[in-house]
Amino acid sequence: MGLKMNFKLVIFDLDGTIVENDYDWAAIRRELGIESGSILAYLESLPEPLRSEKYALLEAREKEQTEKSVLKKGTEKLLGWLKEKGVRIALVTNNSRENVNYLLRKFHLEFDYVLTRESGWHKPSAKPFLVVMKHFLVAPAETLVIGDTNYDLLAAKEAGISHIFILKNQRTPPDLKGAQIFSSVSDLLKFLKELLSC
Repeated sequence: MGLKMNFKLVIFDLDGTIVENDYDWAAIRRELGIESGSILAYLESLPEPLRSEKYALLEAREKEQTEKSVLKKGTEKLLGWLKEKGVRIALVTNNSRENVNYLLRKFHLEFDYVLTRESGWHKPSAKPFLVVMKHFLVAPAETLVIGDTNYDLLAAKEAGISHIFILKNQRTPPDLKGAQIFSSVSDLLKFLKELLSC
């Protein structure tokens, strides 16, 4: 893949990647009245007060899962290793700043840059990734994306990032193509270490 000692930035997703939780997105979509597409794009298209009412429902469901979230096994070791190597780490999530801050405090995690939906940009758009790369003056070829769903893959591809790693869970589409898929954080860390020792 030509990554040898070349990556300077890793962009992480949050839910399903850094933390594990049990969102029932199908049920949440039904509650919100959404058949398909991005939940956030749908909510942004609504007039007030309907938009605020539906956002409140989404936020209530998110808060429930945030409080139940557990840190994915091996995450601290991966983040620590990247920091030791001088690699910048960013967190890009469609979740809210409030929930992100709660989880970062709870698990004592620190990222060099955090971008939430309050920025006005959200996946599957490439914009959040482009903003992060611009902040660090890093090119797509020097960037890795680690996520768990098609939204992470689509956003990365649109941003010109080809080094995409998916941590497989129950929300990962079975036919996902265009990324390397790993069953655990430890397997991903082993792979990255081997790349850097080539």
